[in-house]
Amino acid sequence: MALPTRVPQGYVDPVESAQRDFNTMLNRFFNPESSNGGRLAPYGVDVREDGDHIYVEAELPGFKKSDVEITLENQTLTIAAERHEQREPKGDLLLHERRYARFLRSFTLPPTVDEKTVDAKLNDGVLTVTLNKREETKPRKIQVS
Repeated sequence: MALPTRVPQGYVDPVESAQRDFNTMLNRFFNPESSNGGRLAPYGVDVREDGDHIYVEAELPGFKKSDVEITLENQTLTIAAERHEQREPKGDLLLHERRYARFLRSFTLPPTVDEKTVDAKLNDGVLTVTLNKREETKPRKIQVS
C-alpha cells in the first residue's frame, strides 16, 4: 500500500478535490468491506431442502469455529460470527488499520424441523447447518390395496 507523497500546501484544486471525493464514494459503494466500520459483512447464505433435511450454507471466509455462534430457539435459527484480526507488526509501523468482520443472520424455520437434532460444520470457509425434519412430517408412500 502506498502512502500519500504529496501534501497540499495552501491551494487545493476544487476539481481534484471533487474527483477524490467521488472516487472515495464509489470505492465505499462497490467495496463495502474495505471500509467496514462495524457494518455487517456481505457474506452469502443458501438455504435448500430435501425430503429429510433443511440445509443452511453460509460463506464465512477467514472465520474459525471459535468465532461462530449458532442458536436455535422458538423455530428461529441465528448464526452469528465475529472476527478481529490482529497481527504483530514487523518493522516500524507507518499505518496500521484494524480489520473487523461481523456476520449475523436469522431464519424462521418451518414447524417441520426437529429442533433436537441439528448438525453444524465449518469447512473451507463454508458453514453448513443441517436441520432434520420431524419423522411425522416427512413425505411417505402409501400402498394402494
